[in-house]
Amino acid sequence: MRKAITAGAFALVAAGCLVFAPAASAAPDACVTSTLTTSAYEGTGGTHVKKSASSSCSDLNLTYVNDTTVYGYDGYAGRLYHSSTGTWKTCDAGYIWLYDGSYAVDSELLCTDVSDNTTFTVASAANGGDTVHVVH
Repeated sequence: MRKAITAGAFALVAAGCLVFAPAASAAPDACVTSTLTTSAYEGTGGTHVKKSASSSCSDLNLTYVNDTTVYGYDGYAGRLYHSSTGTWKTCDAGYIWLYDGSYAVDSELLCTDVSDNTTFTVASAANGGDTVHVVH
């Protein structure tokens, strides 16, 4: 009988620990990478993407550029769609001039503090039609 009471008490303590264990939190996913085709200067004709709502990134990071239309370099600007006014606006960073190649996350910021699900595109200072990767 004594063994049964001891075993029962141990089971209650163990069950109590399970009840008080913290629940797992839903941490945001790592940054998301999107491949876009650029529009021409101040344009909106390129690829449109929505800022990831499940990402831990709040910025639009340019991590790869391939200028297919000029001399292997171009200026790139992030453009955000403002649904309240129905207009596109170039981000404060303006046009960032880069040679073709890859760049580290957080080194070439097109836009900062972008809200989840905001529609964005990338414009080229020259003709558009370039391929870029944006981490967001």
